[in-house]
Amino acid sequence: MKPSEQNPLRLNVASLAAEGASLSGAWPLMSLTRLAASAHADAPPAAGDEVGWSARGEQRKRAGSSPEIWMHLQASTTLRLQCQRCLAPVEAPLHCDRWFRFVATENAAAALDAESEDDVLELTRALDLRELVEDEFLLSLPVVPRHERCPEPLVVPGDVLAAESMGEPAKENPFAVLRALKTPKGGH
Repeated sequence: MKPSEQNPLRLNVASLAAEGASLSGAWPLMSLTRLAASAHADAPPAAGDEVGWSARGEQRKRAGSSPEIWMHLQASTTLRLQCQRCLAPVEAPLHCDRWFRFVATENAAAALDAESEDDVLELTRALDLRELVEDEFLLSLPVVPRHERCPEPLVVPGDVLAAESMGEPAKENPFAVLRALKTPKGGH
């Protein structure tokens, strides 16, 4: 199978590596449904938002054994997430630049993955490259997405200084109100 005939949704990684071939392309961001579901509710992926990707296979020779199968995956996109400070949409650039080693069985992959720094996957007849890219992006989402500087000033309820700086009257401390209710009228 020629590299140009490879389907990235049913990729034959062994063939890609044997040929030392590369594939590249773009998918609509909306087609990565699990990732798209992470977007800000008011800023979902638009029709023109894309995920650019490329994959290159190679075989690495090892003394006394069959060559190892490797694939270099690169992908990038931008997803609008919810800022955890101001709750507005914030653009989060997502990138993947990883090498994956492929082995014969899931058990071999688990064993090698536990003892090495390499990302090891089971070699299957058909790898869904889009699903692999989506998994990598989901793992790279920021834990606490936020703007470096939020577009609007933040007002924290009860923040007297912020309220006064915005021309609002300062609110009375709720604990002072409770203390006044608890104190007897004679001041004792």
